[in-house]
Order: sequence, then structure tokens, then C-alpha cells
Amino acid sequence: MALTEIDRDLLKRCLAGDPGGWNDFVDRYLGLFIHVVQHSAYARSVRLTSEDVDDLCAEVYVTLLESDFAVLRQFRGDCSLATYLTVISRRVVVREMARRRMAEALGHVHQPAVDMAGTGRREVQRIDDREELQQMLAGLPDMEAKIVRQYHLEGLSYREISAGLGVPENSIGPTLSRARARLRGREVQF
Repeated sequence: MALTEIDRDLLKRCLAGDPGGWNDFVDRYLGLFIHVVQHSAYARSVRLTSEDVDDLCAEVYVTLLESDFAVLRQFRGDCSLATYLTVISRRVVVREMARRRMAEALGHVHQPAVDMAGTGRREVQRIDDREELQQMLAGLPDMEAKIVRQYHLEGLSYREISAGLGVPENSIGPTLSRARARLRGREVQF
């Protein structure tokens, strides 16, 4: 499906900073983003509250607004705007769900990824977290590390992990519990 004239005009208004352009964009695509959040959660067996849905939609909007609409400026018009936004929002939602799963596994309280002050602290924390995570996972047995990575970082469901690694689906939960216990024990040392 090609880019419609309505979407072309809406995109043009947003990028030009026209008054009301962003509000019209939000009104037009909010339902799409909510659907992507709910479908992504369902596909990964993640239960969401209405606040979680709002937070994940906000994360999509933050991504779209970053660097003066950089993501929207990259749109080439080779497909419909809805298709492009679906792909972008799914990536954002899956990444955020994986980040939250890992934080929960490590016993951290949920902290929004949005850096309202614009200090860049979010990227520094993400890099630090990834380095710490790699060190922690390196100490796990190979199969446990693979399961933790796939569940917490890639956002795969138990069924997807089972099929991909060839392990029984009912062994995933206990394996994750053991790995979490080991990771929590190591976390104190870091």
C-alpha cells in the first residue's frame, strides 16, 4: 500500500512544526500504537496494566520525537506510513519490554527509560547496564545464559525459547529462577 495523501500531508505538517500537526498525528496513530503494544505483549506472554500500555506508547512517542523527528524524517514513502510506524513501534516496544524483564529479574524497581531532563543519562546507563549484564551472564552455564538472553533481552516466550533451543518448555521457568538467583548473588559483588 502506498503513502496516502492524508498521511503525506500529516507527515509534512509534523516535520514543519505546524501548530496542531503533532496532535493530529497522535490522534490518528494512537490506536495503532496501542494495538502494537497489546499484540507484542500477548505474543510474549506479558501481562500489562493500563499504565504499562501508556508508558510503552509514551516510549514510542519519545522515539519519534527524538532528534527533531529523526525517525519520521527517515521515512522514504515506499510503503504506507502505518506500516512504517508499526515496524518502528514494535521495535521500541519489544526493546522496552526486554529491558523491563531484565530489570525485574535483577530485582530492580521499574524506572522509566525516559530522560525528561535531556541529560543523556539514559544512554550512559544503558551502556553501563549492558556491560554489567555481559559480565554477569558470562558466569552462568551456557544454556542458562542463552535462556536468560532470549527471555529477558530478546523478549521471547517460553514456547519460542523451547523451540529454538530444543529444551522442554516446562524447564524454562525453573532455569530462569536458578539463573536469577545466581545473578542476584553476583550483583552484590559488583
